[in-house]
Amino acid sequence: MKQSKRSIFIFMAPAVLLFLLVFLYPVIRTSLMSFFNVQSVNSAVSTWSLAGIQNYDKLFHTQLFIISMKNIGKIWVYCGIATLGLALLLAIILTLGVRLQKFFRAVIYMPNVIAAVAVGYMWLLYVYNNKFGLLTSFFSVIGWEKMAQFQWLSGDNMFLSMCIAYVFSNTGYFMLMYIAAIEKISPDYYEAATIEGANVFQKFYFITLPLIKGVLSTSLVLWTTKTMGFFALSQVFSSVNTYTPMMYTYQTLFGSEISADSMNAGVAAASAVLMTVVVVVISLFSKKFIKDEGYEL
Repeated sequence: MKQSKRSIFIFMAPAVLLFLLVFLYPVIRTSLMSFFNVQSVNSAVSTWSLAGIQNYDKLFHTQLFIISMKNIGKIWVYCGIATLGLALLLAIILTLGVRLQKFFRAVIYMPNVIAAVAVGYMWLLYVYNNKFGLLTSFFSVIGWEKMAQFQWLSGDNMFLSMCIAYVFSNTGYFMLMYIAAIEKISPDYYEAATIEGANVFQKFYFITLPLIKGVLSTSLVLWTTKTMGFFALSQVFSSVNTYTPMMYTYQTLFGSEISADSMNAGVAAASAVLMTVVVVVISLFSKKFIKDEGYEL
């Protein structure tokens, strides 16, 4: 038994050490850094000066950061409803035995294997282009001139355009999660419901939805994590309307003419900590209020 425990420790030691170095140490250092005045991320600890909560106070008095938080809130809500709702709808359709379902699953998931920057520029240059873009050409062909002349990349519409691209690039990921969860449900539940005269909507509401609540909870956490890390499309669709906290953190950490706190690692760390807190709070909320319901035949 002692030999077995020793062997387990030996095999786990490299992974534990790697975890401590790659994950735990940066988290602790960033959390501490958020309470100090730090010039750059690689500044020696001896050069840090205590700031208390001044970095956090500065964030909430910086207009650009407030705008970024409002933007990320809208992205989380609006894109979240669209992405998760569409993913669930497609998952249900593609588990009903439709023809070529494997092909459709692969096609819908494909944007997830493409870099976010490439997806962003694809939409920017080839879909939203006002001269030869896909949407302009499509609406011109069907005679919908008003939509053909719609300025997708104007300042007022940039946020909408970015959200459409974001939903497009994430739907497949969550769709596969829901498909896996739905296919784990025993067909006996649906057969019994059919015998009782339940329709499609009743089967979904009383069987499918309760039995995939655990996956719905997980998808909400993953969606929050993805949203808090929203960066690439914000860079591509560069606008105040598309500015996000991750963009603010990056520019504050490495310096930018746009950022009011250029090269201030302490403020950047405070921003990162706040985003982490948001993810943790939503994770705890989803685990507490969204739980699986076990059914028995």
